[in-house]
Amino acid sequence: MNYPVILAGAGPGDEELITIKLQKNIAIADIIITDRLVNPLIITNHCNSNALIIQTGKQGYNQNSYTQSEINTLIVAHASAGKRVLRLKGGDIALYSNILDELEALLANQIPFQIIPGISAFSGASAYTGIPLTAKGFSRGVQILSFNQTSEYTNADWQRMATSKDSLVVYMGGKNMQLLVALLVENGLDAATPIAIIAEATTAYQNIQVNTLKGLLDHFPDTAFVSPSLIIIGAVVELYKKFNWFKSAGEIGSVFNELEEKITGSCN
Repeated sequence: MNYPVILAGAGPGDEELITIKLQKNIAIADIIITDRLVNPLIITNHCNSNALIIQTGKQGYNQNSYTQSEINTLIVAHASAGKRVLRLKGGDIALYSNILDELEALLANQIPFQIIPGISAFSGASAYTGIPLTAKGFSRGVQILSFNQTSEYTNADWQRMATSKDSLVVYMGGKNMQLLVALLVENGLDAATPIAIIAEATTAYQNIQVNTLKGLLDHFPDTAFVSPSLIIIGAVVELYKKFNWFKSAGEIGSVFNELEEKITGSCN
């Protein structure tokens, strides 16, 4: 019998920000294949003692990350062996998760699946900083994008983003922050526009830098912000000082494991 593979979002980091449905599926899973940006407590608090945990990454610029092809093979092999497979990804399963590749692999092998949504990283970061992404008089919409040195945006794309009145939310931009800001300013975004960089959002190690685009370029010319970091750009960032409610421990650290090797182990 082939059980459906469960593809699930594990939320932004706070171990309590998961769905009841995910909690139930962690408890019955035989195999849990997890990305790096899943708080380990989400698994250890709810998994059964016989579950096999496979740490598959991913982490940019880290050679210990599994390739997507390797992950697809793991999912299909364990599901075909009759195991209850849970595929865990940070945030929400629908955003920047490579879910398409895994769905295609499951479909090609005639393996049933179910999808459990999770709280997205941008939703968690917005809530835990008190920065609403849309607000009357500040922003009517949101544009969500990812950014790194290989991002293929045209000049027209940059001009559209720079001249929009929407809030901009940027994933994966922490290591190339200065280039991102420079491109936006060059294409017409006011250098006085506020920006927030949120690292380790919703966790005890949450850290926030709030500045203007010009201030970031002037004061952090060579800084590579810690991963995971999420960026919010736009007038809504002005609301941070007024509605910032969550107080982190104020310490440097991470709830997420660095990938030092490919690890497989039991739940306990």
